[in-house]
Amino acid sequence: MTVRALVVYLWQGMARITVEDCLKNINNRYELVHAATHRARQLCKGSSPLLDTKNREVVTALREIASKYVHIVAASEVQDEDEDQLLPQ
Repeated sequence: MTVRALVVYLWQGMARITVEDCLKNINNRYELVHAATHRARQLCKGSSPLLDTKNREVVTALREIASKYVHIVAASEVQDEDEDQLLPQ
């Protein structure tokens, strides 16, 4: 296993998402971690996934980021303070 790969073990097997795939859409690893955890929490709370997948929430969040379904919005661009920082495109 390399340092550059996120590996998530599932009951059904193993799903592999590379950091490089996600970093094509989010330039900073720190922001990537925050975006993935934020989106995973949204999915755990009942938000609909943007991809049809049987993976757990963390893997689904990373796949959505890698597929450009989720992006980061700057705080200055959010009009309502209660809105989430991650928005589907």
